[in-house]
Amino acid sequence: MEVEEILVKPIIAKELLESLQTKIEEEKQVIVHCCFPASPFLGNLIRIWNSTYLLDNQSEHKSKLIHAENITIYPNWTAVPFMRDFWFTLVFSGLPRDCKSFDLKEVIPEEGGFFVESIKRNSLDVYRVKISESF
Repeated sequence: MEVEEILVKPIIAKELLESLQTKIEEEKQVIVHCCFPASPFLGNLIRIWNSTYLLDNQSEHKSKLIHAENITIYPNWTAVPFMRDFWFTLVFSGLPRDCKSFDLKEVIPEEGGFFVESIKRNSLDVYRVKISESF
């Protein structure tokens, strides 16, 4: 007998979405929806370190990680589903008004930190990126 796997899309309470929207407007936070591409390897684990930043390409500014959704913070690990794209969301402090592009960089004392280069700034400060590892 074949077992069918059912994906359940999380439902985010309307109140929570509204309160997040208010926070974005008040604090000009930056939301980055990240896709960790499907992997042919079983037992893949990922996590995010608090030392993950958005680095303004035009200045020395670093936006700090404020919140991570659907991924664990170091030292804990999150299991990645086999052969399926894995999505998680990161919320950062605001970028400078004149920032045109930025890098997402996980600054860690080991290899394999997440890195997305030259993300073009948009007016909403909400982004969708594909994660790769830097070596």
